[in-house]
Amino acid sequence: MKTFLLLPILFLTYAMQGQGNCEDASAYLINSYSHVKDAYDSNNISHLQYYSNRSVESIKLSKQNLADCNCKKALDLANQVSDLLVQVESATTNEDGRFYVKRARDLSKQSVIEIDKCAYNNANNIEVEETPTENNALANLQKEQEQLKQQQAALKLKEQEIKQKLAEQQTEALALEKKQLIGKYKLAISSTVKTYNESLKLCNNSNTLTATDTDVSQESLETIKAHYISSLKKLASDYVTQLDLCVN
Repeated sequence: MKTFLLLPILFLTYAMQGQGNCEDASAYLINSYSHVKDAYDSNNISHLQYYSNRSVESIKLSKQNLADCNCKKALDLANQVSDLLVQVESATTNEDGRFYVKRARDLSKQSVIEIDKCAYNNANNIEVEETPTENNALANLQKEQEQLKQQQAALKLKEQEIKQKLAEQQTEALALEKKQLIGKYKLAISSTVKTYNESLKLCNNSNTLTATDTDVSQESLETIKAHYISSLKKLASDYVTQLDLCVN
């Protein structure tokens, strides 16, 4: 009788451990998907490569759990994602890198769907033959375990959503800061050009100074500042040259 009861309990323990492996693998793959989405949304090659590497690291961490979870389709998809993302390291432009990241993002999303299917199937394939009393006790235990897993999965998903939202807010804040900085510099350059040209008219110099407008909105704040400071210096140099003509 003891042997009869021991075997189902061992089977239940093994099955629940498999569920845990699936849940852990799912957490890693969700994390990988979050990083690859960040990579796709990056506006420069260094950020794209950084988030691609983080996605690959999450996939590496998921490998053992995926194998123990016995979810071959999710494992195959994760391997394809990893193979695509390692190509990003050698990309020289943001466009080249996004070519690999776009495909990896779609496959990564599919891998999350597949691991969830495996976790669901594993959870619903646990069948144990026992006495009514023991069946109730184990059923309650399994129910509590499942509720705990669901709560943990919900918390992990919420954490990913919060991280994603924070990243989006940071991107939006940076874009706004760039827009405001560019607007101030353009206003300063416009005012400077107007003042210079009015001064040149006073000395009967018919030449007109102009400033070229280049889109630098995708550059870093430091690069934007350097660009407009260089433009102001060039305007000042051209203005002095025209003033010298007035004297002559």
